[in-house]
Amino acid sequence: MSNVETKKNIYSRAYVEEIRERVRPIIQNIIEPNAVIIDKEGRFPRENLLALAKEGWNSVTFSEKWGGLDLGYLGLAIVAEEIGKVDASTALVYAMHVGAAQVIALYGNEDQKNRWLLPVREGSVGTFSISEKATRGHVWFNLSQAERDGKDYIINAEKSFTTSGGQADFYILQTRTPETDDYSDISYFIVDGHDKGITSEPWKALGVRGNHSGPITYRNVKVSHRDLVGYEGLGKEIMDDGVNPIYLLGLASAWLGVAQGALKAAVDHVTKTVNEGFNKSLADHQVIRQKLAEVKIQITGLKAWQLDLARHYDELLAEGKPLSLLAAEVIELKVQTSELADFSARIAMDVAGGYGYKEGIFERLYRDARAGIPMAPSNNIARDQVGKILVGLPLELWEEGK
Repeated sequence: MSNVETKKNIYSRAYVEEIRERVRPIIQNIIEPNAVIIDKEGRFPRENLLALAKEGWNSVTFSEKWGGLDLGYLGLAIVAEEIGKVDASTALVYAMHVGAAQVIALYGNEDQKNRWLLPVREGSVGTFSISEKATRGHVWFNLSQAERDGKDYIINAEKSFTTSGGQADFYILQTRTPETDDYSDISYFIVDGHDKGITSEPWKALGVRGNHSGPITYRNVKVSHRDLVGYEGLGKEIMDDGVNPIYLLGLASAWLGVAQGALKAAVDHVTKTVNEGFNKSLADHQVIRQKLAEVKIQITGLKAWQLDLARHYDELLAEGKPLSLLAAEVIELKVQTSELADFSARIAMDVAGGYGYKEGIFERLYRDARAGIPMAPSNNIARDQVGKILVGLPLELWEEGK
């Protein structure tokens, strides 16, 4: 198991850098070399995830009792960012896995933790299965509804975008509670990813081709009462205090990493590319340096915000306070980092000129980076939510269903 040896001071830069240094060998030796083939073949990054699991990184937020590294949300943010620097697909799969598993860590009982969290160290992968085609980007709004089967449940649902769809070992599935007419009355279930009633469609996309975020269908999938998370109707609290903070922080960190990966590729190119006619590198041109500097300045600002937010989450968790206190802020961070990733990838392609337009690292980064803007909550929906909060209007998340 990887153990961070520096005294656990979350405000220490040395502590943060040690976490980065601990995970970098896997990223440099395994994840980065696999990035091209993952993109070309749309291959699920199983090898990358297994390498991370064996060193405990897939259990980064868990306590040691459940095989975890106990590095909290700060650890999640750092690792998702580092992975994002070299492969967006793996970073997204990782962020959604840690988020899904953390729901069990926070709300699951001892039996559920034993059955679902301990296998994570051996490579078991989880994910969220939430959004539905019928309600589009309003991912909190489910028309599907669980049915009773004695003490157990039957799930019939069509989910639109499920990262690791068809690949995950377990899904944290959100749906309406049985026998309710209230669309805000939702429950969460742990669904075995190997159930024969689960079918997934191929993921064919512009970018992040390895994250397999395609449609997934549940047909008469039986879920034991043992795998209801918490109790019926707890879903709204889990969504506010568990799902949103975890996966949004992970996604925001992943996109921050993508922005840095694009900047690094651009800097490497312009410093090594020489116009022999003038005996100058591309980096000798002021206009190019200014474009790169603008990206770097924005990255530096968002890195500080990201770490501060992750630390604040860890503090709230330790104090038993609701993570929903930071609901608007983590949405804002996701908007900023996803748009910075897109901006950084465009600048990288710009400064690389015609070489940026060729198939290769700049073209791949450009395609991958675009995915963050529509990813739930889409930046358009996110801005509307933040705006309503700002002016004191109710979000009215389920009003349309009444």
